[in-house]
Amino acid sequence: MRRDEFLKSLAALAAAGALPLHARAAANVKMMIPANPGGGWDTTGRALGKAMQEAKSADSVTYENKGGAAGALGLAQFVNGSKGDANAMMVMGAVMLGGIITGKPPVNLSQATPIARLTSEYNVFVLPANSPFKTMADVVAQLKKDPGSVKWGGGSRGSTEHIAAAMIASKVGVDPSKINYVAFRGGGEATAAILGGNVTVGGSGYSEFAEYIKAGKMKPIAVTAPKRLNNVPTLKEQGIDVEIGNWRGVYGAPGLNDAQRKALTDMVLAALKTKSWQESLEKNDWTPAVLTGPAFDKFVDDEFASLRATMVKSGMV
Repeated sequence: MRRDEFLKSLAALAAAGALPLHARAAANVKMMIPANPGGGWDTTGRALGKAMQEAKSADSVTYENKGGAAGALGLAQFVNGSKGDANAMMVMGAVMLGGIITGKPPVNLSQATPIARLTSEYNVFVLPANSPFKTMADVVAQLKKDPGSVKWGGGSRGSTEHIAAAMIASKVGVDPSKINYVAFRGGGEATAAILGGNVTVGGSGYSEFAEYIKAGKMKPIAVTAPKRLNNVPTLKEQGIDVEIGNWRGVYGAPGLNDAQRKALTDMVLAALKTKSWQESLEKNDWTPAVLTGPAFDKFVDDEFASLRATMVKSGMV
């Protein structure tokens, strides 16, 4: 085989994803972040992109933020605009599943290609520093007195903090359909609303509020975890039997073949071994929860069923 023919064959194999990672030219990855800057998906996407470059599985990573409808707007753009693109990725997670259940968008997550679950994170509920309330017990007392007067601020409708708020109401004897939930398209908007005292109580992943908690601008009153995080009491130890986690992952474009899916999965797994990614886990209080292949496919299907059942029971669907 002549040298030019060999190089053409090599390029064809690389394009098809049939070469091992070290034998292919590093990819120019396009990362869709279906949320506004400043939130958990944004942080996750950019941390993964940085780690992929450190692992040399990506030569460059470009990011596009498209917030709205619990990720459905970004999902639609990703599904419609990246078909067959083996270098396109989209951040997603439990929030997107909840949004799809409540919003019923015209596009479906099943149109894209599952790649990997990356992390899990529990939510923290916080009060603005100048709040007249001091504890979750104070919030619950007001919720029982007048459900609509307690404004819960957090991610899009169907997010884990929205579901958690409904579950809290249900557990303390309040009709969950009466909760006053204010949805925001991104973590930045929610943070601003909490700091400005425009909501009674805010919810999100601990990492999104950490700097404000440390600065005394927000008061943490409960976490949705099975045990304390940064010494913040759990809902369960406060007599509210609620525990719910938020996970995040990545999908590839629609129409990828098995080889392309494996290549993209290998790129992600290589990134998760880097020092950069380990630092991101520690900095953001993320729990590693890596899942790929058929196991990830099944997990997403099971999550859809579980979330739908919880949301129906809570009067959200």
